[in-house]
Amino acid sequence: MVDAHLSGEPALPETLRVAVLLPCYNEATAIGHTVEQFARALPGAAIYVFDNNSSDESIAVAQAAGAIVRRVRQQGKGHVVRRMFADVDADIYVMADGDATYEAAAAPVLIAAMIEDNLDMMVGARRSEVEEAYRLGHRLGNRLLTGLLRQLFGRSFTDILSGYRVFSRRFVKSFPVLSAGFEIETEMSVHALELRMPVGEVVTAYAARPEGSQSKLSTFRDGWRILRTMIQLYRVERPLWFFGLIGLIFAVLGVVLGIPVVLTYLETGLVPRFPTVIAIVGLGIVAGLNLMTGLILDTVTRGRQEMKRLAYLAHPAPRL
Repeated sequence: MVDAHLSGEPALPETLRVAVLLPCYNEATAIGHTVEQFARALPGAAIYVFDNNSSDESIAVAQAAGAIVRRVRQQGKGHVVRRMFADVDADIYVMADGDATYEAAAAPVLIAAMIEDNLDMMVGARRSEVEEAYRLGHRLGNRLLTGLLRQLFGRSFTDILSGYRVFSRRFVKSFPVLSAGFEIETEMSVHALELRMPVGEVVTAYAARPEGSQSKLSTFRDGWRILRTMIQLYRVERPLWFFGLIGLIFAVLGVVLGIPVVLTYLETGLVPRFPTVIAIVGLGIVAGLNLMTGLILDTVTRGRQEMKRLAYLAHPAPRL
């Protein structure tokens, strides 16, 4: 993974088609300012706001600011990103939240760094000077997920849950969006790491929400989502280890129950506890089934990775 640093404001070629994608749900207070910031940072970019059933004036504010507004009826950020990536055609895609927390001025630097090093994704790692902008619970969950990804893939990002990212066309058009909610950032990172894509990271400023704007995140609910995502991630990406560990637990339990039965048989030549023997046999069968399941799913996982890699290679690399 390539690390970059903000330095100056590079000029981007006019022939480069850049699309700014902003998910939006009840962000009337902030969406107009967000659109204006990205319009200043990327004058030639098409700015899209994908509204997700807002009940306030988000759509009208976004349109007044000059954004192209699209509506997504299925609730959840994952559904919004799926529509974004399917419907918008561009060479470079810049994605951020519509709450005016991300540093729009960093977008040209992110794009230039990505193209210069021929990368497929740049992540805007959040650096906040305001404690309320990035809560302790989310920082802890971020560290846990980051550590898990490093264990799985041997590398990771410093801010795995950042919503500020720049993508190449071949990333976007090869990414099968499966998440429905805020797990989408983790899925994006896994897609890049799983296919061993060249990726980079730039530290960017992260601001608190504007006054009157309400966060849609919940520490406990999203903490559970992070934990569930971690378990599912390990099951999907390392099925042999996941089911092998479950099988090992059943096997060890069977051995522990079997030792007294074997000792009794050696001393007396009798097996007086038939229910225990039946339980031991059942535990052995379950352990074997878990091992076979892991082996089969490991083959399926490799096949899935190959298909995603072929879809990825079907598109050209980003170039100036």
